[in-house]
Amino acid sequence: MNLSPKEGEELVKASNAYVESHALAHIEVVIAPPFIQLKDAVKNATEDRISIAAQNMNENDNGAFTGEISASMLQEVGVELVIIGHSERREVLGESNDQVHAKLKKALSSNLYPILCVGEKLEDRKSGNHFDFVQGQLDSALAGFSGDELSSLVIAYEPIWAIGTGETASPAQAQEMHAFIRKHISSIYTATLADEVSVLYGGSVKPENAKEIFAQPDVDGGLIGGASTKVESFIELIKIGESVLR
Repeated sequence: MNLSPKEGEELVKASNAYVESHALAHIEVVIAPPFIQLKDAVKNATEDRISIAAQNMNENDNGAFTGEISASMLQEVGVELVIIGHSERREVLGESNDQVHAKLKKALSSNLYPILCVGEKLEDRKSGNHFDFVQGQLDSALAGFSGDELSSLVIAYEPIWAIGTGETASPAQAQEMHAFIRKHISSIYTATLADEVSVLYGGSVKPENAKEIFAQPDVDGGLIGGASTKVESFIELIKIGESVLR
């Protein structure tokens, strides 16, 4: 819930202009503005390497769900991706694992690319339960899906203790969890799918630490928070991603 419509428009247009003038070969840029900005964002993101995502959607087709947005509404305005199960949706707004699973199912059946968020709380990290916690989130979200259904899946690992706190998982901690996620996907499905799934790191990524985080072998990019609300830092992260990620 950041940036006014005017500020959001400036961010999308500036990002689009940067991508337009620099032939990106290694990364794709995704911007996820508030709902009321989605239609204009799609219109202003003319470059093929920039896509627009929704921050959330409802798992139902339509009905008496005041304030909610459906997959078909997102599709009609040209949205291509949707973030599902962000930690703030889970922790602040009480979204359950069952809801996350239902939303993932709706996104996949609606041909929207899902960005599935997982991540542990500080107490799970301190107790050494972080791997089990993330595995439980993955198992719940992915239950019943075939490997073919998940070919478009993106996973974002966001340690809750490193979001909005200024704390960041070390590059080694990020790599360790990303490798674990990939190994777990491989154990459920295939090594091929595990390699194809993009695993992003989301936890106070900023220009000062992005290069080292993005350089980790199992980190495929970032789910950017505060640094994405400022044109200069967001474009700087695009530059770093293009130079580091392969």
